Amino acid sequence: PLDTLTLAVYSLTILLGVPANALALFIFYRRARARLTPNLIYMINLCVSDLAFILLLPLKILEVIWPDWSPPSFLCPFNSMVHFGTLYTSACFLTAVSAGRYLSAAFPLHYRRCKKPLYSCLVCVAIWCLNSLGANATLFTGNGSACYQEFSPEQLALLAPVRLELSVALFFLPLVITAFCYAGCIHVLMKSHLHQQKKRRAVRLAVATLSIFVLCFGPYNVSHVVGYARGENLWWRKVAMLPGACNAFLDPLIFYF
Repeated sequence: PLDTLTLAVYSLTILLGVPANALALFIFYRRARARLTPNLIYMINLCVSDLAFILLLPLKILEVIWPDWSPPSFLCPFNSMVHFGTLYTSACFLTAVSAGRYLSAAFPLHYRRCKKPLYSCLVCVAIWCLNSLGANATLFTGNGSACYQEFSPEQLALLAPVRLELSVALFFLPLVITAFCYAGCIHVLMKSHLHQQKKRRAVRLAVATLSIFVLCFGPYNVSHVVGYARGENLWWRKVAMLPGACNAFLDPLIFYF
C-alpha cells in the first residue's frame, strides 16, 4: 500500500508539476524582461527549486519499483541532496516572498527605495548555499543498497541532531517568519482603503500559503523532531515525505495562476 501511494503521489507530481512550473517559468521570463522585481526573483527561484525536485522524481520511482536497484555511486548522493534539499529551498523562498509582501505593505515608501534586484539575488544565493550545505550534512553512507534510507546506530546518532537542526533553522523558523509576515499583511490591508474583493483575495492567498507550508512541509519536519527524541529512523518518515512532494505542483496553482 505504501509503495502504491508513493508511486501515485510522485506520478501525479510529475504530471501536474512539470507543465505548471514550466509555464510559470515562461511567464516569469516575460515579466522579468519588462521589469525585474524582488518577489519575481524569489518566485523564479521557487519555480526552479520545484522543477529540480520534480525532474529527479523518476529516480525515486525506480527505487520504489525495483527495491534492489543499486544506482551509480555518484547518483545516489546527488539525487538525495536534490530530493531533500529542495524541500527546504522551497520553504525558504516561500518565506522570502512573504517577507517581501509584508515589507511592501507595511513600509511601502522605505521598501520602494531599498528593494533592489541585486539584494534579492544575494538572498537567493545565500538560500541555495545554505540549503546545499545542510543537505550535504545529512548524506551519510547507507547500509546495503538503500540509498541513504537505512542507518547503523552510530550513523543515526550523528544524523538525528543534524536533521533536528535543519528542521529548526530551515522550517520552524521560516514558518514563524511567514506566519508573522502574512498576519502583518492582513492587518495592514484590513485598515487600508483597498477594495473588499482585493482584501479577500489577499486573505485567501495568505491562508493558502500558510496551509501549504504547514501541511506540505510540517509532517516531514515533525518526523525529524520525533526521530531525534526517540533516537530512531522512523518508518513513517517516508509517508511524511509525500505531502512535501505535492508542494511542487501546488506552488504554481496558488501563486502563479
